[in-house]
Amino acid sequence: MGNKSSAGECKRDAEEAPVVSPCVAICALDMNDICTGCHRSGGEIREWMSLDSTERRAVLKKVHARGKVGNPFA
Repeated sequence: MGNKSSAGECKRDAEEAPVVSPCVAICALDMNDICTGCHRSGGEIREWMSLDSTERRAVLKKVHARGKVGNPFA
């Protein structure tokens, strides 16, 4: 028997890893209450520290989608 990890173990490890803030220290909310740096809403920024990893990953999915809007390089 080797020490190979299964795909399920790798996914579980990724799901348990801490989710870091997407903040890039360019903090300015636009007219839609979205940060021009990290693309989180004002509410998402305020709530970030109280969110669990699953909730943070959901915010990051929204952030990723927002970052593509109007971005010709995305």
